Order: sequence, then structure tokens, then C-alpha cells
Amino acid sequence: METEGNGGFEEYFDWRGQKADPKKHGGMRAASLACVVEVLENMVFLSNATNFVAYFTKTMHYTISEAANMVTNFIGTSFLLTIFGGYIGDSFFTRFRTFVVFCVIELLLTTRDCNQHCKKSLPSSQAAVLFSGLYAIATGVGGIKAALPAHGADQSDHSKQRSISSFFNWFFFSLCIGGLLSSTIMIWIEENRGWNSSFKISAVVLVVALCIFIAGFPIYRFKRPGGSPITRIFKVFVSASRNRKVSSGLELIDDGVGERSHKKFRFLDKALFDDTISGVQVKETRTFLGLLPIFASTIMMNCCLAQLQTFSVEQGSIMDRKLNNFQIPTQSLTVFPLIVMLASIPLFEHAAGSFKNKNHSIFDPLKRIGLGLALASASMAVAAVVEFKRREAAENGNTLSVFWLGWQYLLLGVSDMLTLEGMLEFFYSEAPDSMKSICTALSWCSTSMGYFLSSLLVSIINSITGRLGREWLGGHNLNHNRLDLFYTILCILNFLNMLNYIYWAKKY
Repeated sequence: METEGNGGFEEYFDWRGQKADPKKHGGMRAASLACVVEVLENMVFLSNATNFVAYFTKTMHYTISEAANMVTNFIGTSFLLTIFGGYIGDSFFTRFRTFVVFCVIELLLTTRDCNQHCKKSLPSSQAAVLFSGLYAIATGVGGIKAALPAHGADQSDHSKQRSISSFFNWFFFSLCIGGLLSSTIMIWIEENRGWNSSFKISAVVLVVALCIFIAGFPIYRFKRPGGSPITRIFKVFVSASRNRKVSSGLELIDDGVGERSHKKFRFLDKALFDDTISGVQVKETRTFLGLLPIFASTIMMNCCLAQLQTFSVEQGSIMDRKLNNFQIPTQSLTVFPLIVMLASIPLFEHAAGSFKNKNHSIFDPLKRIGLGLALASASMAVAAVVEFKRREAAENGNTLSVFWLGWQYLLLGVSDMLTLEGMLEFFYSEAPDSMKSICTALSWCSTSMGYFLSSLLVSIINSITGRLGREWLGGHNLNHNRLDLFYTILCILNFLNMLNYIYWAKKY
């Protein structure tokens, strides 16, 4: 952890390779560029992802459950590959270069797939090309989302935790603005001007984002890559295992620098019998292991979040979406929670700044994550009730207003804000210096695991209920399904997961 003077600038260098000057490099101006870029990048990613369910069902004629799984698999892969992007940014490239390389990859593949993706029908061979291109785009997304927040936080004053916290608050604010633009302007373009126009605009926006990011090159400060952290962790495990039977009082001394102590991993100290293993490597491994239970405890919440891109879209498509003479796109329901989040983040920043000299633990990232998990469970309870009412109305020949879905969008949106923002700050702040990117990527990886878990649960539930007579989530007609029971199961699972999180958060 950079605790030396000037906010840790001794650990960084400028674009010439010389020691960074705190008066010229880094700071709020450099960090704000990362926030601006995040607005544009997230707008492109979400606008391409949110309408995939409709595309797969209406154009490629997949069933509802198949389309839902395909979307969650694509989004899940994008976020899962942040681990790969984080690994590259920590091990071989600077985080600046990692962003540039992966942004170019996404841009080139988005442009290449544009014409193919917008055709009305696709033979199987062309569909294979399309999906290979989509998952290659996911690689670009993964690298961007791993490198950008870590690079922006690198510009902050690391001698002040408040500075890092403030950056992640505004980074999430930027992420929400990108989501707002996606759910309004981009959704309208996709529905009224078609996919081709949407993809062309996405390509142009990515070019603008890349140019803005590169423009800050002279004022950024950079962290030199430190080699593969995965290799070092593996070596510590191998050495500790090899020396497990050695009895000795040898113990790593906690010098109080950097991360919190994880005494439950003291068995790793036996790796120090190997002359090639340093104390820093053992601490690095111990800290990373300590983050994993927190990471694992947030996956279930993201499984709930996945429903907003899948079944909630299908619900909205058969509900009353008219507002006077305007037909509301279901995906635009995200506007309501986004507006709430955009208003709450500045208020939160003001409150946190007012209490910066006081011990108000409510602003602790772990507390925010816990509150987010509680709201996720509540959102699924509400979603189950709304879906039950929707099916009941449909059976009586009535159509429920799409605004009833606003409650689950609102609760899950605020849950996502608290959980994701808390994870980004927590993992970056607690990570070893040499693993900032890959640990920050754990936040996105949790989202990935949640989306994959959603696909798995859908398949398992369909398999079990199909043997009992009728699949809960099968077929093309949502009115014949039991989505309300699926939401109920998610509510129960997320509540149990919240209790699991509380246990690990108290132990951390």
C-alpha cells in the first residue's frame, strides 16, 4: 500500500518513465477523464445488451428461456473476462495500455459484426460467425471494465481513503449516466431506427471514448506492471504445502502496512522456509484469499439482477406500456432507479464529506454491500407478487400496467448501486499494490457469476418441474409459466445468502 508522502506518487511514473510529479500528474483532473469515458463505454455496452432478448426471440426465433440464457451467458462472459483483463493490466501492460488495447478490440469487432447482426435472418453458419464475434466483443468489454476503474483510482491520493472512496462514488455516477442514456436515447434509436443505426452510433461513441481517454496521456500517472500475481500466489501455495509438516515458530511479522491482517491463513507462513518466497508474496496471497468469501457472497444478488435483462423484459412486452399515445419500451423502466441513484450519489458524497472527520461506519463499503443484498431479497419478493397479479389479470382478460414492474427495477437498481459501488471501493482499497486491477475485476466477476447462476437455475428448475408435469419457465407464452414461483425461490436463496455474507463480513 502506498503510504509514503504525496499520496504514494513515489510508486508511479509519468509518460516519460520518470517519477510522477504530484503537481502535474494524477489528481482529480486525470481521474475525471476515466469517469467521462465510463459514461460512453457503459452506454455502448448496455445498449447492445439490453435488447438481445427481443432480438433472439423475434429475429432468431429462440424460446423465452433460451433467449434469456443466451443473454445472461453473453453478459456473464463479458464480466468474467474482466479477470483476464485485470491479469493483463497487473502483470504485463500498464492499466492505460490495457484499456487502449481492449477498447480497440471491441471497436473493431463491433464494426465488423454490424452488418451481420442487423440482417433479418441468419443461416446457422452465419449465426456461428455472429456469436463468435459477440464473444470476441465480450473480451474487449472485459479488458475495459477491469482496467478503467483501477486506472482512474490510481490517479487518486492514496494517502487519503476518502479520495479513493470519492472517486468510486463518481465513477458509479458516470456508470449510471451511461445506463440512463442507454435506456432512453439508445433504446429509442434501436426501436425506431433499427439495429444498424444503433451499431453505427455505438462504434462512433467508442471512438470518441478512446480519443478522450488517450488525450489524458500527458497528465496520467502510471503503475509499472509487477509480473504475474497468479504465479506468485501459486508458488506460495506450493511452497506452503511442501513445508506443511515442518514444525517451527517461523511466522510472518505483520508490520501494519497496507491490508488488514488475515490470521486465519497463517499456514501460508510456512512458505517462508523457501528462500525464493518473500514475506510480501505471502501477505499478497493472504490478502487475496481474505477477499474471496466477500466476493462469493455477492454472486446471488447479481443472479437477481440478471432478471432485469431477461424475464422482466418479457413481462413488460405483454403488459400495458401506453402512456397517453406513447409506447414505453420495457427496458426504459431502468430510468426510474437510475434517476434515484443519480440523485442519491451526490447526496451521499456530501454526507460522507461532512462526516469525514468522524467515525460514521454507515459509509463503510461492507455495510453498503450488506444493505444492497437485503434490498435484492426484498426486490424478488415484490417481483413475485407483481407477477402473480399480472398472471391473475391476464387470466381474467385484463392487462396490468407496465409501471408495476417499476418497483422491482427500483429496488434492484438501488441494490446494484450499493453492492457494486461498495465492492469496487472495497476490493481496490484492500488489494495488494500488485493486484489492484485483478481484485477490482472481482466486482465485475461477481456480476458474471450471478448471470451464469441465473442460467443454471433456469435450466435446473425447468428440468425438475418438467419431470413433475410442466416447466415453470418453458415455452413461448409467459402467461402459461410460473415466473412468480421462480422469483419466490430467488427471494429465499438471496435471504440465505445475505446471512452467509453477514457471517463473512463480521469475520473480515
